Amino acid sequence: MERMAVIIVAGGGGQRMGGGIPKQFRLLGGVPVLARTIANFAAALPGAQLVVALPAEHIAFWRNLAARFDVAGHTIVTGGSARFHSVRNALAAIDPAAELIAVQDGVRPLGSAELIRRVAAAAAEHGAAIPVVEVVDSLREIDGTTSRAVDRSRLRAVQTPQVFRAEVLRRAYEAAYCTEFTDDASVVERSGTTVFLCEGERQNLKITTPEDLLVAEALLAARENGGEDDGTEHRSAAAQAAAEAAGADATADAAGSAEDSDTPSGAGSWR
Repeated sequence: MERMAVIIVAGGGGQRMGGGIPKQFRLLGGVPVLARTIANFAAALPGAQLVVALPAEHIAFWRNLAARFDVAGHTIVTGGSARFHSVRNALAAIDPAAELIAVQDGVRPLGSAELIRRVAAAAAEHGAAIPVVEVVDSLREIDGTTSRAVDRSRLRAVQTPQVFRAEVLRRAYEAAYCTEFTDDASVVERSGTTVFLCEGERQNLKITTPEDLLVAEALLAARENGGEDDGTEHRSAAAQAAAEAAGADATADAAGSAEDSDTPSGAGSWR
């Protein structure tokens, strides 16, 4: 495997999730969602540089929360007003020696190591690769007060990690921001690079709503009962309950501590 770096984008205020705690900091199986995402990449890509982009107002909170869990080493950078700006800021912190760069949603904590390596291998061969899954729901395109059916066989739902040759991603992000950029693949595609599609995973869920969190809990329980290693320690039921209680206290304490902490405005690190 070529030398890799990973950008984990963990923005968002969690409005669709409800409550006061952003979705990336919610507990999943007793561990913060973001910590699980970081652990997945640390396990799948040993030695890869991990860079997490967070809103400035969330950095102190995350440092305080992460200190209470066994989180893999990572660098923190301040995110921007949109995903595009967060990724661009993170690119400045990436080791120039990196040959492949993955960009990952902070709230996709259940992708397998096989998926991560599969997309990375495809990017090494094609220059840019993203995981996709077939659309299972019927779709309709809305036009004012009318709508029409859309042929779903021609559509795919896009996931992360999205992986690119470093020079491809860096060149693409030299462009000016455009509201049509919905993900990193759209930025790279605009620069003239063809994006290769590879098989994603249904379980590679993006946690956005309370219902998503419930589904993720069920998927995680099934995975751990089946003995699959996701890069985090398996827990007994008693340990899991204790972790949930400790985590609830941690998020509350972290919120209070963050209010009194100075928030960095540039890149920092947490180990």
